[in-house]
Amino acid sequence: MNQNTIKGIIAYPITPFNAQEQVDITLFKVLVERLIASGSHAIAPLGSTGVLPYLTDEEKEAVTEATVQQVAGRVPVVTGVSNLTTERTVHHAKFAEKAGSSAVMIIPMSYWKLTDDEIFTHYEKVANSISIPIMAYNNPATGGVDMSPALLKRLLQIPNVTMIKESTGDLQRMHYLRREIGEDVAFFNGSNPLALAAFAAGATGWCTAAPNLIPELTLDLYNAVQDNNYDLARDIFYKQVRLLQFIVSKGLPRAIQAGLELTGIPAGYLRSPLKPLENTDKDQLKAILKECSMALV
Repeated sequence: MNQNTIKGIIAYPITPFNAQEQVDITLFKVLVERLIASGSHAIAPLGSTGVLPYLTDEEKEAVTEATVQQVAGRVPVVTGVSNLTTERTVHHAKFAEKAGSSAVMIIPMSYWKLTDDEIFTHYEKVANSISIPIMAYNNPATGGVDMSPALLKRLLQIPNVTMIKESTGDLQRMHYLRREIGEDVAFFNGSNPLALAAFAAGATGWCTAAPNLIPELTLDLYNAVQDNNYDLARDIFYKQVRLLQFIVSKGLPRAIQAGLELTGIPAGYLRSPLKPLENTDKDQLKAILKECSMALV
């Protein structure tokens, strides 16, 4: 698969739970379908929004299969397969490929501080076990590891590491990556508040949970950038930036679950230790969503 077939708005579904904190696969498929129907260019289950570290191996596999089944080849599926150990990451990567995922996304997760050589070998072993593309995901806020631009560039020596997702929120890194890796490598933004700036820095796409709540605005921003209409893109970005800042500051699973419920979409429950947004936060989110809705009129 050519990595260039994955671009645009890469949407992250939440993983909903029932009242007993069991994964609700039926509801999950409904939420995935909403993302496809609203125009997302790819679906990325089992990311931070999907609380990957909170799931058992069996639950991860069930979510992977459910995503591929629901998507049914309409858009690419980029499945998160990260784990603390290389052995488990290989296991989930192989499962994702067998299930029909288009690509896998891997963030190095660490308890002990990992060296660059250890991270490189981790990716290399996973890459050698599968034939589909790999997105190297850098997000020290969640994974505990900050991969330098030099290391990310080094990872591209591995043949099927063909995509990079940068989520540090460091705009200079994005410019550096685009300059250093060239136009042939897909570089994705994972920092919601930097969506416009990242596109200006040459990002191939935007990995985001925002389409769960504001699909029109996220797509409109991408389309304006594709048309090189940055005046329009700036106006569209300003209409959604408060929401983008809010969902990051409050935690993506909590904020997206609450936002869906506020818009009348069943979103299930969270898994402990996560708790729903406080009422004051929900009131703020409701006001922000109303602003976004009014901006579409």
